[in-house]
Amino acid sequence: MACSPGNGIPNRDASLRSLLWQVMTLRDVVYSVYERRLTAKLAGKPVPRHVGVMCDGNRRWAREMGFVDPNDGHRVGAERIKELLRWCDAAGVGHVTLWLLSTDNLTRPAAQLDPLLQIIEDLTLELAEEGNPWRLRMVGALDVLPAPHAAGLKAAEERTRDRVGGAQVNIAVGYGGRREIADAVRSLLHQHAKAGTSIEQLAETFDVEHITEHLYTRGLPDPDLIIRTSGEQRMSGFLLWQSVHSEFYFCELNWPEFRRVDFLRALRSYATRQRRFGI
Repeated sequence: MACSPGNGIPNRDASLRSLLWQVMTLRDVVYSVYERRLTAKLAGKPVPRHVGVMCDGNRRWAREMGFVDPNDGHRVGAERIKELLRWCDAAGVGHVTLWLLSTDNLTRPAAQLDPLLQIIEDLTLELAEEGNPWRLRMVGALDVLPAPHAAGLKAAEERTRDRVGGAQVNIAVGYGGRREIADAVRSLLHQHAKAGTSIEQLAETFDVEHITEHLYTRGLPDPDLIIRTSGEQRMSGFLLWQSVHSEFYFCELNWPEFRRVDFLRALRSYATRQRRFGI
């Protein structure tokens, strides 16, 4: 039976909607003010040249939000990455490394892995579209990916090769820290074998810089700040070699919930630390 105007239910629903709208608007205003204050406090403070981000908690967020398809968490997370890159540009961060797929993730069932690979490829192609300022670089063992996806990622990288004006964005796909170091040593050995260097000669001159020159990230500064979301406080193999002097910021939020205010908090935390580099 339809409700009559006299029973008050329609008016109550309208009041609840109005109250909810007011709360959301007030929250947005409060966060906007807080963001401006954080931004002002960061003026003149040190900014990380290179930020690594472990975009963790997408599937967890989807489950908590009641999504039937957990890959919807990755889709929302991909949209958040675009926002993050704009925040980095505004803050003056020159290099960003995004860990989107580990070598361990490749063992997931095809029903989970195939949609995730497509989401990553679609995101990368969107970042490579005309009008975006970011120069892309794939860091990982692309040979472990299905050939069509690997080709799409390499095409996106090539399309942005000459870009300037935005951050260089390193897409870590098929990435594992141990695998990277093993690949670096393998590349080093091949290089010296072609040059006719004996193992004995190489052993006499071998130095840590020889490894650095063969990493996926060769030529780039090591990350100053590494952010991980979802409350996990471990590295899981991310940039093992490069992170020896990195500062870490662990955030309780799942990646799709990560906001600009949280990014600014990470920058504020970084700015207050005294970096000693082991000295």
